[in-house]
Amino acid sequence: MAQLIGVPNEVAEDEKRVALTPETAGRIQKLGYKLQIEKGAGESANFSDAAYTEAGVDVVDDVWANSDIVMKVRQPTDAEAGKLGSGKTLISFLWPAQNEDLVKKLSDQKPHAVLAMDQVPRISRAQKLDALSSMANIAGYRAVVEAANNFGRFFTGQVTAAGKVPPAKVLVIGAGVAGLAAIGAARSMGAIVRSFDIRPEVAEQIESMGAEFLFLDFDNEDAGTEGGYAKPSSPEFREKQLELFRGQAAEVDIVITTALIPGRPAPKLWLEDMVKAMKPGSVIVDLAAEQGGNCDLTVPGERIVTDNDVTVIGYTDMASRMAAQSSQLYGTNLRHMLDDLTPEKNGVPNVNMEDVVIRGCTVVKEGEVTFPPPPVATSAAPKPVAAVKVDPEEEARKAEEAAKKASITKGIMIAIAASLLALIGLTAPPDFLSYLIVFILAVIVGYYVIWNVSHSLHTPLMAVTNAISGIIVIGALLQVSSSSTVVQVLAGLGVFLAAINIFGGFLVTRRMLAMFQKS
Repeated sequence: MAQLIGVPNEVAEDEKRVALTPETAGRIQKLGYKLQIEKGAGESANFSDAAYTEAGVDVVDDVWANSDIVMKVRQPTDAEAGKLGSGKTLISFLWPAQNEDLVKKLSDQKPHAVLAMDQVPRISRAQKLDALSSMANIAGYRAVVEAANNFGRFFTGQVTAAGKVPPAKVLVIGAGVAGLAAIGAARSMGAIVRSFDIRPEVAEQIESMGAEFLFLDFDNEDAGTEGGYAKPSSPEFREKQLELFRGQAAEVDIVITTALIPGRPAPKLWLEDMVKAMKPGSVIVDLAAEQGGNCDLTVPGERIVTDNDVTVIGYTDMASRMAAQSSQLYGTNLRHMLDDLTPEKNGVPNVNMEDVVIRGCTVVKEGEVTFPPPPVATSAAPKPVAAVKVDPEEEARKAEEAAKKASITKGIMIAIAASLLALIGLTAPPDFLSYLIVFILAVIVGYYVIWNVSHSLHTPLMAVTNAISGIIVIGALLQVSSSSTVVQVLAGLGVFLAAINIFGGFLVTRRMLAMFQKS
């Protein structure tokens, strides 16, 4: 029998998101589920009760009592956890590593399963379920919007009759999903963007978006990822990192921090002395505020202004500030989760603990705590390629044989060509022979002006230019012996100009190749 999914109102302060939208409702119903939602649950995200009713969703006063599956955004409160009931399923953000007491209370309710959307493994197959990335993308974009709202100048530089406005300088710390979204938004607004990440492999991503990657001259062997997230760095690396940030503090106008390590407090990366070194009017947006913040002065959930007129924004509801968009993305993540849970599309979830994605998200199963899950390999290491032993004498012998074969082949081809020309010369009429000689000269000249160009620079434009120049040279040479003085002068001029084009092309080619060669 198809199960009933209920979506309650979010009770957390300032939470405007909802776990179900009218669009995702239709897709979930195709999996065989029935849907109900509490009255007014979507109003803060601009989804009316009438829109849900039109989508086939029942609008009720309470969903906890008779729902088989409850879908939420935020982790349940103690009161909500007590309503879960035996045999039911909960899907929401949960943060089990930081909420052990909540996990214990949920398990005491003997639910069928509790799935945490924040525990989706960072593997390719699970990207469609990755609600953290969906929300981080919105948070990164919104961080730039909040920074622009609190910054006293344009982001882009301008030169007007009233004076010159320099572009804003933005530093983004951490180039994960949120960091890259912030880089893209700041660059699109015309700011000069710099970014730092402890993972050197993200440098290409940062630079491809038009930002400058701040390299740290330090061999950090431990840099990398752990479960898809950046790993903690060594104390020595941290000191070098802070030294780099202190050098940037007096230059940048806006700092956006995004560094988080799962299951741990946010690392302190922007210290109080760095805030004091910033220019008046500067802005800091701390996207790690919910986990304590990357900045010493961050107050979670609040916006403060320091004594030196630096604004520090520690809002913990960045995604909720764009509730309609974030609800749609989160609802799509939940729809994909239900799609994986319901392969038969019969409206009955199957929490398959053999599925690495479902196993990673499952925190409680049949009343038993199953967190933490076994580690998941986020990338497969390539198999080492066996070294091939090379015998120098054997290589030299093979090269000599190849050269000998090439020489023999070339000699045979020349002999065949000479024989054909001799045969044509004995039998062809004189007029044809003159045209043949012109053709052979054109082939020879074309070969040297086209095939001698390096293939790496042999663009269609250069090929056409050299081919035309070769034709001009041949035509001009044929007219040099003309009886008309005017024709002779023009022919000589044609040879001269075509020669400049040909030899100049070779000169430019060599200079371009020299740019890519080490001295």
